Amino acid sequence: MSDESTALNNRPIAVFDSGLGGLTVARAIVALLPRENIVYFGDTARVPYGNKSERTIRRYAVEDVNFMLRFEPKLVVVACNTVASTAMEHLTQTFRVPMCGVVEPGARAAVAATKSRKVGIIGTEATIASGSYQKAIQRLDGGIELHSRPTPLLVPIVEEGRGCDDELVHVALRQYLAQFKAAGVDAVVLGCTHYPLLKEAIRREMGGGVSVVDSAEETAAEVKRFLTESNLLCKTPSFPQYQFFVSDSSQRFLAIGRRFFGADLVNVREISPDEFFFAK
Repeated sequence: MSDESTALNNRPIAVFDSGLGGLTVARAIVALLPRENIVYFGDTARVPYGNKSERTIRRYAVEDVNFMLRFEPKLVVVACNTVASTAMEHLTQTFRVPMCGVVEPGARAAVAATKSRKVGIIGTEATIASGSYQKAIQRLDGGIELHSRPTPLLVPIVEEGRGCDDELVHVALRQYLAQFKAAGVDAVVLGCTHYPLLKEAIRREMGGGVSVVDSAEETAAEVKRFLTESNLLCKTPSFPQYQFFVSDSSQRFLAIGRRFFGADLVNVREISPDEFFFAK
């Protein structure tokens, strides 16, 4: 392999999200591709994106990618379901860097998982309202019956540190998932990157025989496929470098982020508005 090719392969994978949730995607990528260098950005100053207008989400997403481009990534992973649902086409038309979102991989997995041909989707208000998962699934199989439900309480519940055995989690899920159970849904798509932390509780609430589709894991598999087919896998046998950037409150990111990433977060830097909001 030439020096130029090696340099390209060693470029990082850039992962961005509106806050903490995308760390579950970064975690899944690290588990599947342990040699890869990762740069993560969480826009913690402007989280959540899920209740913003499409125009605002697009603007934020462009600024996020502009910041990530300074690291010369070989791939940008849009780990925010809200951005992937409302701004993915805009981003791919605006930037030349290869991009991967979380919606299409999750949709493909849901189609493969369902036997009853009834799929449920949970996510933020913006993700559900965009119809992105619904459209992606129906493009693959127009005969699948779709049920969707915004579940806005789950993000703050997760960020409060409540786990799968917490009574509040049980009460919220029982309320949110009742219509899926009544409809005979046998595959539930986790349309938010916070939700993998509640995967076992969701599985228990839905009961046996129901597949819970983790978009973070499916996205990691898509990243591996793209890098393999493009001959862009990092081949340097050295310890990978992980860098984490946030736009506000790095201490909170450190305190909560370990649960999402599955390991202590080191090399975390809080960036100022001059470095981010007006990045070119």
